[in-house]
Amino acid sequence: MADSPVAAPELKLEIVKGSEEIVIRCIGKMIFINCGALQTTVRDLIPETKRLVLDLAGMTYLDSFGLGVLVSVYLSARRRNCQLRFINMNEQGQQLLRVTNLTYLLE
Repeated sequence: MADSPVAAPELKLEIVKGSEEIVIRCIGKMIFINCGALQTTVRDLIPETKRLVLDLAGMTYLDSFGLGVLVSVYLSARRRNCQLRFINMNEQGQQLLRVTNLTYLLE
């Protein structure tokens, strides 16, 4: 069952709550101006589940600030014993993770 989407300029977040995990679909550009919406959404959902999945199939661009937010939400989830996985990241995002030695986020 899909909840209401959360929108920010050039980034749309679709939240799908399942029985065992919550999936957040990121659609659009993850850039400085809109990453706060993702950060707030993930942090608000952490208490509701032990497993979060960020589906990045619809992410068309990731800048360095967006990368910082991904690391931040990953660490927030981990501190609260919530598993956060990133799936379907495009090649540009994967390359950014390789260059910054953050490929462990995709494991």
